[in-house]
Amino acid sequence: MSGSYPDEEEPADLPVSTPLTLAKALFDRRPDYVRRRTIKVKIGTWNVAGCPGTDKDLASWFLQDDAPEVKGLEKLSISSTAPDGETAPQASKGRTDIGLYVLGLQEVIDLNMTKEYMNRTINPDLTPTEKWKTALEAAMPEGYQLVATDQMVGLLLFIYASPEVSANLSNISTKQVGTGLLGYFGNKGAIATRIVLGETTRLVFVNCHLASGSTATYLDRRYWDVSQVLTKTIFDPIIHMGRIEEDGEKIGDEDFAFWFGDLNFRLDGLPGDDIRRILTLHTRGEYDVHSSKASGAFEDEGVIVTKTPDDDDAATTTTTTTTTASSIHSREQSFDTITSLPDPDDFPEDPSQDPASLQATIDSLLPHDQLKRSMRDKKVFHDGWREGLITFLPSYKYDVGSVTLFDSSEKQRAPSWCDRILFRTKLDRQQHEKKAAEELEAKKKDDEMKSRGLEEDDDVLFTYDPENDGDDTPAEAADEPLAAYEPYDEDESGEPVEFEAEEDTDRIAQTQYMSYQRITSSDHKPIVSFFTLDYDCVIPELKTQVYAEVARELDRAENERRPVITIVNEGDESVVDLGEMGFLQKNSTTLTVANTGSVAATLAFVDKPSLVDDVAAGSSWLSSSLTHNDDVDEVSYKEVTLQPGETADVTISGQVTSIPLLRALNDGHQSLDDVLILRVEGGRDHFLGVRATWRATCFGRSIDELIRVPDGGIRQFIQDKQIKGAIPYDFAVHCSAPRELFKLTEAIQTLSERCVADAAMLEEFEMSDEPGWPFDSKTWTAKLKDQDSLTAVIIDAMDRDASITEALPVELPSSHRLELLAATLLLFLSSFTDGLVPAQLSAKMATTIPNVSSLAASALPDMKFRILDIMSSVPSHNIAFVFLTTTLARVATELVPVTKKEDGLQRRLSFKKADDGDGARRRRARQKRYAEVLAPDVFRDKTVGDKEKAILELFLRTDVDG
Repeated sequence: MSGSYPDEEEPADLPVSTPLTLAKALFDRRPDYVRRRTIKVKIGTWNVAGCPGTDKDLASWFLQDDAPEVKGLEKLSISSTAPDGETAPQASKGRTDIGLYVLGLQEVIDLNMTKEYMNRTINPDLTPTEKWKTALEAAMPEGYQLVATDQMVGLLLFIYASPEVSANLSNISTKQVGTGLLGYFGNKGAIATRIVLGETTRLVFVNCHLASGSTATYLDRRYWDVSQVLTKTIFDPIIHMGRIEEDGEKIGDEDFAFWFGDLNFRLDGLPGDDIRRILTLHTRGEYDVHSSKASGAFEDEGVIVTKTPDDDDAATTTTTTTTTASSIHSREQSFDTITSLPDPDDFPEDPSQDPASLQATIDSLLPHDQLKRSMRDKKVFHDGWREGLITFLPSYKYDVGSVTLFDSSEKQRAPSWCDRILFRTKLDRQQHEKKAAEELEAKKKDDEMKSRGLEEDDDVLFTYDPENDGDDTPAEAADEPLAAYEPYDEDESGEPVEFEAEEDTDRIAQTQYMSYQRITSSDHKPIVSFFTLDYDCVIPELKTQVYAEVARELDRAENERRPVITIVNEGDESVVDLGEMGFLQKNSTTLTVANTGSVAATLAFVDKPSLVDDVAAGSSWLSSSLTHNDDVDEVSYKEVTLQPGETADVTISGQVTSIPLLRALNDGHQSLDDVLILRVEGGRDHFLGVRATWRATCFGRSIDELIRVPDGGIRQFIQDKQIKGAIPYDFAVHCSAPRELFKLTEAIQTLSERCVADAAMLEEFEMSDEPGWPFDSKTWTAKLKDQDSLTAVIIDAMDRDASITEALPVELPSSHRLELLAATLLLFLSSFTDGLVPAQLSAKMATTIPNVSSLAASALPDMKFRILDIMSSVPSHNIAFVFLTTTLARVATELVPVTKKEDGLQRRLSFKKADDGDGARRRRARQKRYAEVLAPDVFRDKTVGDKEKAILELFLRTDVDG
C-alpha cells in the first residue's frame, strides 16, 4: 500500500470518537477488509518505423501466450514455456489470465520530413489510434476494457484491463512530455499513465522514444530526455471518497513503475561490422570462423540458459536451441529445415560459458551497452530501476522484411538493444535512497577525518574487530558486467524467485522477457515482458462493514454520563437524501436535534481532517448550519448550546460549484455521497450520511461530447441512451457546434437589444456605461444574493433544451437578466474540458502568429484568415469560436451608449447612437475590454497573454473584414 497512517501517538486527552481516532481505528482494522490479490501484467513495446501494415502483425506477437512456436530463430528468445513451466498452447486470442495488457508503440506516423512533422504536431492525426485500437480489440479476449490510451505525435500507448481488474481501477491520469524539436515538441518524449489498483497500489507505465544517434552527444541528449520526463510528469491529484488526497504526484511516488519503449541506447567500443558479423555467424550456425567446412543445414546447435544474477553455477531454468541457416544474406532462406536434436548429455552445464554459444556472445556484447554502463555509472536509471536478463538478439536495426538480416543500407548501423523494458518497485527506490544516504554519510565521515589529519591507515586500529572481522571474500557482484541488469534469482527447482519486500507487502516477479524475430514489417523487433504482481486490495463491502463496526465500538466506549442528543430524521435516521441535484442547484433539508440528556449540550458540525495537505475545500459540496428553536430571529450558527429538553434545527445543504468536481461527476468517477460529523462537546459524535443523485448537465463536458447531443437536451439524451459517464465519441454528430452555446449567445444578443431599448424608453432604467459590461463582474449593477440559484435555473433550461429567456423571473430588469446570462456564458466556456481553443492550437498560435497589435490595418483581414486556418483543424471548435466572436461583436456594437437628450420624452423615443467618432472610440474600448475578460475562458492555456487577447479582439472588431 502506497499510503499509511501517521505513526504519531494520540494525545492522552483526545476524545474517543474524533474523526482522527475513527480513521486510525479503521486503519488498524485493515487486515479485516484488505485481501492479497495477484495480477499478471503483459507489456509490449515496438517501434513500427512508420511502416505500413505493421498493425496486421499485432495479433501474431503481442496477444499470443508467449514466444511463438516457429522453427529456427524464434527460439533465440527466452523460454517459449508458460510461467508454470508447461508449454503454452497457441490461442486465436490473448490470454484471459492477464489482468493488464500494456502496449507502447513508437513512430506510428512517418515524420522523416520536417514539414510533415510540423503538420502532425499542429494538426494531430488520430487515425493511428483508431487503426491500432481496431487491431488490438480484434484479437483481445472478450470483456477486456480500454482503460487508458493516448497519442503524442508518433507515440501511442494502450492499456486494457480484464473485467475483474477494471472494476478495481481508479484515478487514471495520463500525461505527455515532449522532448524533441526545440526541447518540447512531441517527436521525442514520453507518455506516462498512472493507475490506482484496489484503492491502495499505484502503477505507472511510461512509453518513451528517446533521442537517436550513437555518438556521445546523443547519449547525453538521452540522459536529458529522461530527466525532462521525470521532472515534467505531474499526475492529477488522487481523489478518494470525494476528497483530493494528494497533489503533484510524480514518477517515483508509485508502488510499481514500468519504463519501456525505444530508449535508443547503442553499443559502444565495438565496430559495427564485427557485431554484425559475429551475430550473423550465430544465426547461420557458423560458430567456427576459420572452419573450412561449408555451411551445412543446421549442423551446429547452441543452447541458451537463463542464469541467476548471483550464482553463475546455479541450475538452469529454461533451455532452448538455436539452429543455423544456410545463408543469412538471403532473404528467401528457409527456417523450416528439419534437423536432429543433439544428445542432451552433450549439453554443457552452462552454455553461456561456452564461447560458441549465442548467450555467451550476447553476454560479451552487453558490457558495451550504453544503458547498462549508464546505469552502472549512475548516469540514468540508477535509482532502483532493473531489467530482465537479455537472452535475445538486438532489436535494431534490421532490413524490413528480413528475420536476421541486419542493416544492409549505406549507413550499416550497428545492431543494438534499442528497445527495452525496465521496472522498479517502491522498495527498490527506497533501498537506493537508503544506500545513497549511507554513502553520503560515509563520505562526510571520510572528509571529516581527513580534515583532522587522520588517514585511512590510521583508522584501522580503531575499526578492526578481531572477533567479527575475517577473511571474507569481497563482494564482486557489483563489478561483474551482468550484475547491473540481472533481474531475478532462481531457486533450486529452476522456478523464478519473486523480488520481495522486506515487509512482504509489495512483490513482483518477471517471468518472461523476450523479442519476436519473425516480425519483419519494421526495422525494429517487438519486445514483450510478463510480470506477476502481488498487491493489497480493499474489498469495499468488507470495508463498509468494518467501518460500521468501528463506529459502533467507539460509540459504546463513550461515557453515558456525557451530554446526549437525539437526531430526528424521517426515514433512515443515519442517511440524509437530498434528491436530484444539478450544477449550482442548491438542495436543502432540515432535521431536528433534541437534547435528551440531563446536562447542557454544545453542538457543532466539524470538518473531517485530511491526512495530507489537500484542497478539499474546493471539492466540498456540503454545508450545514444550526438554528436554535428558541431564537425568534432564526439566526443560523455554526455552534449552539441546548439545555435539557431544548431543540434545534439542522439545515443541510448540497451544492456543486467546483469545476473539477463537476467534471468528475459527469465522467462517473465521483458520486455525491459524504458523511457529516455532528460534534457534541464532551459527548459522542454523530455521523450523518448524506447523498444526492447527480443530474446530467451540459457544463463540464467537451465540445466533442456536446455536438452529439440531439434536440431535447442532454438530460433526456443521457437518460434515453443510459449513458454512464462521458458521452462516447462513436455516437452520431447532431450539430456542428454545441447548440447550448448557440442558444446562450442568442439570448445574450436579444437581451442586449432589449437593454438598449429600455435605456432609451425608461427614465429610471439603469445600465452601466462601463466598457466591460455585462461580462466584467466589476461593472454589474445588480448584486443578487441568489445569483447561483438563478444561474442554476438557466443551466436547467439549457440541459432541458428549454427557452433560456423564459426561465428567468419576469420581474428582473433586463439589465440584471443580461448580467446573469453573461456570467453563465463565462462559466460555460471555462467548464469545457478541452477548451473552446484547445491548448495545442493556443500553442500554435503563440508560435506562428505575430503580434496582432503591431500589424497595419491592411494586414488584419489576412491575419484573421490565418487564424481561422489554424482553427479549421478542429471544425466544431472553429464554428463555435466564430459564432461566439460574431455574437460578442454585435453585442459590443449594440451596447455603445445612446446619446442622452435633455427632454425625457425625446430620450425615450430616440435610439440615435453617438456621433461616428465618439461611437467608434467607445466600440473599440468595449471590444478591447471584452477580449481581456473573455480570453482566459476562450483560450485553454495556463497563461493567457497579450497575444491571445489581441487575437480575440481582432475577431470582435467590426471594422476588419475577413
